[in-house]
Amino acid sequence: MSKETLMSRAGMSRRGFLGGVGLGGAGIAAGAFGAQQWTAHADPGRGPAAGDRVDFHGSRQAGIATPAQDRLAFAGFDVVTSSRQELRDLLVEWTAAAAAMTRGAMVPGGSARPDAPPADTGEALGLPASRLTVTAGFGPSLFDGRFGLADRRPAALTRLPALPGEELDLDRSDGDLCIQACAQDPQVAFHVIRNLARIGSGAVRTRWSQLGFGRTSSTSSSQSTPRNLMGFKDGTRNVLGDDERRMADHVWVPQGSDQAWMTGGTYLVARRIRMHVEAWDRATLTDQEDTFGRTKVEGAPLTGTREQDVPDYRAKRPDGEAAIPLNAHIRLAAPENNGGRAILRRGYSFTDGIDPSSGELDAGLFFIAFMRSPQVFIDLQNVLGSRDALNEYIQHTGSGLFACPPGVRDAGDHWGRALFAPA
Repeated sequence: MSKETLMSRAGMSRRGFLGGVGLGGAGIAAGAFGAQQWTAHADPGRGPAAGDRVDFHGSRQAGIATPAQDRLAFAGFDVVTSSRQELRDLLVEWTAAAAAMTRGAMVPGGSARPDAPPADTGEALGLPASRLTVTAGFGPSLFDGRFGLADRRPAALTRLPALPGEELDLDRSDGDLCIQACAQDPQVAFHVIRNLARIGSGAVRTRWSQLGFGRTSSTSSSQSTPRNLMGFKDGTRNVLGDDERRMADHVWVPQGSDQAWMTGGTYLVARRIRMHVEAWDRATLTDQEDTFGRTKVEGAPLTGTREQDVPDYRAKRPDGEAAIPLNAHIRLAAPENNGGRAILRRGYSFTDGIDPSSGELDAGLFFIAFMRSPQVFIDLQNVLGSRDALNEYIQHTGSGLFACPPGVRDAGDHWGRALFAPA
């Protein structure tokens, strides 16, 4: 990356840089002293505990099969540079910054001078790594020809089609790139999005972002199923990250796909789903349980007593009606009722204040799912969007599809390296 690009990213003009050089040795010495103070303060002596860290490097990106953390910061970015090289250089810089932050370290690089912005914004200073993971993805629009990548676009990576009942806000949808930061501490997750946006200034522009304050699904057999803002357990029977067979069958892109650079990667679907919680709170308990097909307290299917009981979709009530209603959410989403289709869910609850047009809460589920083919989600959502009883209480307002490449194997690797490599 050129010196001019790096300076513009840091918010420093070339004129200011040259003027600073004119300060001479005394200025440089003062800068070095300032940097030593900053670095000393950044390292409180005891590094983050090993249990606080999730390895950034590996054959798969962390933040997919990783046991879900409690907090989320997610952002979609538009690439505004026209330079292929600058985009690639940015991905190199982003990768190094993400790797450092997952260790609980400060963002590397920048100037040591006190009259220049520091390389790290500092709000995570002194906080543990908090099991931070940073996951990157590429949107369909990145392959529109601007960067010579059109022939590298996987056939499956197209903008999601219109789906039943959605009312999407285009300002909260799509993007050339996405970043998912998950952690046990909301400030640690936010720190990632803030710093990558700062590093990318001049090359990318943040298109939209979303914070999540509580996981709504389990991605590990060691985790209990949390509750969504409707008070229900959902997604009980989805793929778990530690089930290697189901991950291979339903999540990871296998060898032999149309784009070799995606082998070992996956596809991420993000959906901002507003819940009309005020209407939901006026529904009877029976209506709520019939809507999900589960009991509210135990989370058991209406034909069982425990959450993990397998639903019996043939069972009848005394009046002859289906014990699990025909439009119940779990019936329509079940793999056995959808040709075996399954996904790994990794969603979070959100609240974004009050909708000024209604005075009601703008809150709900930021749905994230990973799958080996986006068509799986499209097929499922076509069923759910047209028949699910839950539709009375929800609205899909944002959407995005991204290709997540395989992992960054070591310090010499970076996000998108195989994508940009010569054919």
